[in-house]
Amino acid sequence: MAKVEVVDQQNKKAGSVDLAPAVFETAVRPHLYHAEVRRQLNGRRAGTHSTKNRAGVSGGGIKPYKQKGTGRARQGTIRAPQYAGGGVVFGPVPRGYDHKLPKKVRRAALASALTQRAQESALTVVDRLAIDGYSTKKMRDVLKSLGLEGRSTLVVIEQPNPTVEASARNLPGVTVIRSEGVNVYDVLRHQSLLITRPALDALQTRLDRSAKSASAAGGE
Repeated sequence: MAKVEVVDQQNKKAGSVDLAPAVFETAVRPHLYHAEVRRQLNGRRAGTHSTKNRAGVSGGGIKPYKQKGTGRARQGTIRAPQYAGGGVVFGPVPRGYDHKLPKKVRRAALASALTQRAQESALTVVDRLAIDGYSTKKMRDVLKSLGLEGRSTLVVIEQPNPTVEASARNLPGVTVIRSEGVNVYDVLRHQSLLITRPALDALQTRLDRSAKSASAAGGE
């Protein structure tokens, strides 16, 4: 079982913590990233795009001109696709883009992403995060002390923390989420992962328990 140092906001050592093997020491499987990120991004699509076919547009109840004798191609309605204002052929219609992945695959993809960040030494555990008032500058100073200034950083906290969340809002490349919302897409799109000790414990408990439940179910 690997250990990682816990530091305070001034980057001074404040202890250490064990990393759960089921969360931070799994096989790195990039092919799972594609499946999970695709699922996440597709789930965000509204799917409300819509067009009308020739049956849906108004007008065009009669032929624009007679069938024969004009020298032109025969036409049945001015709402045919070749006319301006006509229907759209095979246009987009409202639909859902989300698709499902087994929970085991989603969990494996997240554990793989967390393991990769740990292997890259891009994981920083801080004992707590506290900002005195709403201040982007103070949040920037904290990241600078931790050696994360100028790096895209995913900050993971356990409980709602309005001062931290608001203070990091205007920092480019910095995203604050809560431990229950940690996902593959956000972990991969940030260079560094900054997580508080309580958030790490909550994340490991959740994923480790899920892994053990899946193993028990598979063994039955």
